[in-house]
Amino acid sequence: MALLTAGIPVTVWSLVTRYTSALPAARAAPAAKAGDNPVEARRRADFAAMQTFRPGYQFWRHVFTLPDGSIVFGSAVDGRLLATFPVKGDWTRQAVWTDSALAHTLDGQQLASRPGERREQVAALLEPVVGPVLHNSTRGDALSKNAGRYGPFLAEWAAIYERFGVPAEIGLAQVIFESGLNGTRRSEANAVGFCQWLQKNWKRLNHFSPTPIEGRNQTTQAPYCAAYLSVLATKYGSFIPALSEHNAGGTNVGRTLINGEHLGAEDVRAQYLLGSRLAHDLRALPGKPYGDVYQSYGLRSYLYAEMVFGNSLNIRDLMASIPQLPINAMRTPRPISLAEIMKRTGLPAHEVRRFNPALTERVPAQGTLYLPDHISEFGSDVAFWRRAASPTYLAVLDDFLHLEPGAERWDDPTFAPVLRDFKRRFRETQTEEGVVMETVLTYVMDQAYTSPRRSLLNEFRNSEKVQELIERGVLELEIQRNTQSVRLSVSTF
Repeated sequence: MALLTAGIPVTVWSLVTRYTSALPAARAAPAAKAGDNPVEARRRADFAAMQTFRPGYQFWRHVFTLPDGSIVFGSAVDGRLLATFPVKGDWTRQAVWTDSALAHTLDGQQLASRPGERREQVAALLEPVVGPVLHNSTRGDALSKNAGRYGPFLAEWAAIYERFGVPAEIGLAQVIFESGLNGTRRSEANAVGFCQWLQKNWKRLNHFSPTPIEGRNQTTQAPYCAAYLSVLATKYGSFIPALSEHNAGGTNVGRTLINGEHLGAEDVRAQYLLGSRLAHDLRALPGKPYGDVYQSYGLRSYLYAEMVFGNSLNIRDLMASIPQLPINAMRTPRPISLAEIMKRTGLPAHEVRRFNPALTERVPAQGTLYLPDHISEFGSDVAFWRRAASPTYLAVLDDFLHLEPGAERWDDPTFAPVLRDFKRRFRETQTEEGVVMETVLTYVMDQAYTSPRRSLLNEFRNSEKVQELIERGVLELEIQRNTQSVRLSVSTF
């Protein structure tokens, strides 16, 4: 194992082994064969890792589909929904028990008046019966408000994600979580649109793109969101840390992987999920004695990939329940006004804007106009997802997806010539998809080779202080486990 075995005392080493007790199951998972479809191999391995390390991940499908205003409890063992309580109201009388065998759990109980304390109290009452539980406030309003308007486009967006080597259920699950399908959503941190990239990142990406990228149109955003996730999944060899980088940043994900290595994990999924759990558990201890280990990696970062994978179970249900519509795309040779679009198509303004949420008065020259039908006078057809992919593009993409993963190697400037060659090859396919991949690779290289991330991670990896903190932290966590039960509480999310 790539571990500190020489420096860890036998007693500490035994505790590390117990702390990482899920690791043997992860090692037993069959490795993907070289000839396998790399995307499908990653998808299978990622879901298997979730089942091993976060078996309650399916709980999150309920959080993001049930209306706001409730607190839901679910099993951390298998993710099943146990009960739903109102945010305001009498929990002993107004509970909806999904598992009827638990209906009398609160009989005769005097529940705490403070919501946080009440949630912990109910969790403590449930756990002796069902095992560890998860609980969270429901967040379904964002999706329900947008599903009727934008849900009919899910199949088209799914085709876009698949074209870049991203399973649709994973890519679109992230979108549901981030924006509820709303292309114009803006967060307090100034993240914008479909997959909630920061405005400054869209601006930087636009700097590298040969055509304008409208960061508030879902169908414009989707190829870049998909390509970026595809590149990161290839870099890591897994969608789990790739998704997490979107939320936590590459440096935090790198530290988390290094922490997992220190715990003895060899597979990237085990490294990330064990390192993530260590950061979560150390952060929960009183004070901040282990801040140098977890740094700015917080609760949302810990839960991010788990919530996306839980949400993935909702995608096919949504597509099956909502009639789907086509999206055609035209690259406009000149500015085209909303009035002209309405006159030519017969569509009212609100319907034109359903396809083009960013549209105010006109689509600029060399912009992209989205409509239910292709209208040749509005520009050339650039709806690449509605036609068969070029064999040349597919060959380059397949070669790219088969690149050997390894975050440390990819962030080393000596790897840059490999990525530059793929930029060239994607450009030479002369396809819309190829241009997107070239643009995103330029952006990724700019992030990797102009930031201090590599030096920060090298310093972290070689820090004796960090290694000593991990040893001491594992000891303290083991002592805590011997004196009290550990609850998988996410009450602050």
